[in-house]
Amino acid sequence: MRRVVFNQKGGVGKSTITCNLAAISAAQGKRVLVLDLDPQGNSTRYLLGHNPENPTETLAGFFKEVLSFSFNNKGIVGYIHPTPFDGLFLMAAHPELQDQQGKLEARYKMFKLRDALLGLEGYDEIYIDTPPALNFFTRSALIAANACLIPFDCDDFSRQALYALLANVQEIQQDHNDQLEIEGIIVNQFQSRARLPKALVEELIGEGLPILGTYLSPSIRIRESHQNAKPMIYFDPRHKLTGEFQALYGALGNPV
Repeated sequence: MRRVVFNQKGGVGKSTITCNLAAISAAQGKRVLVLDLDPQGNSTRYLLGHNPENPTETLAGFFKEVLSFSFNNKGIVGYIHPTPFDGLFLMAAHPELQDQQGKLEARYKMFKLRDALLGLEGYDEIYIDTPPALNFFTRSALIAANACLIPFDCDDFSRQALYALLANVQEIQQDHNDQLEIEGIIVNQFQSRARLPKALVEELIGEGLPILGTYLSPSIRIRESHQNAKPMIYFDPRHKLTGEFQALYGALGNPV
């Protein structure tokens, strides 16, 4: 399974959801790979505790190979590194990705990531974190994946952005990747006692949108887990939010 976590709006929890779902999978004994395509490197910092200084060790190094036609060098396997967590591996981000974007797009390299991942063996699940924009890297991720998860914050701005996002994913499906499915919309930062979020989610369900039944609550513990570079399953396995991530993972068809 290759899952992309995508939203064009920033601050909706893409990296948090990516890393916590991947960590739960790894904690259950699976071999899991996370790709961090966001030049900001939030998933990288969450899983490693730091961002690599040398771009040749990161996805920037992989895309440099793509641009130089030098796949006899390291290939994608050479850019995969272990994290401190058993079974969980990472292809790290680097700020240099931002500078590579225009060159990669101009040379129409959007299918190179897909081709590399299709040839990669030994991983049960692959999670791809994306930038908060519909750019070369997000298109590459949507083309490479067979499932798309969409984080959603409960406000009207997010709702309007959601419709445009769904249209963009549909276009990728029709033009480049007919194997891509929207696995579900993840309601994040859900305040169960507030009237507006509940009404908004109910309206989206009424419209037939694929809202997943497990909602993620706001919690200061998730920020503390970021600071400690430990996903919740390792940082606080008995916390309510950890249980919600586990339920969400189960809702994706995985035994918990």
